[in-house]
Amino acid sequence: MVNASLLSNDAPLSSAEDVSPSFERYTKEVLLGDLWQRSPLSVRDRSIITLSVLIARNQSAQMPHYLNVALDHGVTPAEVSGMVAHLAFYSGWANAVAAIDVVRAVFDLRGLDAAQLRPINARPHPIDDMVEERRHAVVMRKFGQVAPGLVQLTRDILFQDVWRSPELSLRDRCLITICSVIATAQTAQLAFYVNRAMDQGVTRAELSELLTHVAFYSGWSSAYTALAVVKDVFESRPD
Repeated sequence: MVNASLLSNDAPLSSAEDVSPSFERYTKEVLLGDLWQRSPLSVRDRSIITLSVLIARNQSAQMPHYLNVALDHGVTPAEVSGMVAHLAFYSGWANAVAAIDVVRAVFDLRGLDAAQLRPINARPHPIDDMVEERRHAVVMRKFGQVAPGLVQLTRDILFQDVWRSPELSLRDRCLITICSVIATAQTAQLAFYVNRAMDQGVTRAELSELLTHVAFYSGWSSAYTALAVVKDVFESRPD
């Protein structure tokens, strides 16, 4: 069930009738009236997806509304905190810094403090050392002579630390990363993360709906560019 915050009078894009009546209609009937109600993604998932795109594209004007929707639909302050840190690596530090100011303002209005930013489960996610060693070895062979520092930081910080941090589930980290990759048109990286998401239990139906949702917030061209990559991954994996 979608609560009233998503459809409230201060919802973004909902007061455009005097500028573009057709845009107003699409917003009310298609975006809010249909897209956010669809299965198999929950409103919580859609909130995470939307915030990931907004942070990755540094579109902070829309962020307060969707951050409140996320918090109203089960995303915790600790998870929001983890999203900002995660996206710093995938969309750039400046975008994360811009998001910090928006998140701080919303947290202040809701009376949230640092004590609520601690994850419930403080244990890092486990890692398959053998799989990670294989991944690192492949990357080192391909790029170690070009940027050894980047390759080492990818292993030591990104995959050994950021991805293991307990603020977010591995499933949510996969969704966030896929959205950032699509929103910033970095599709060369997309197949790896789609496979990773499916290994974490994200279904084909959920990924299909993610692409549909992202089209509204990142643009149709972004979604269709990603569609070809996701299609190849689906076809390469057993049913």
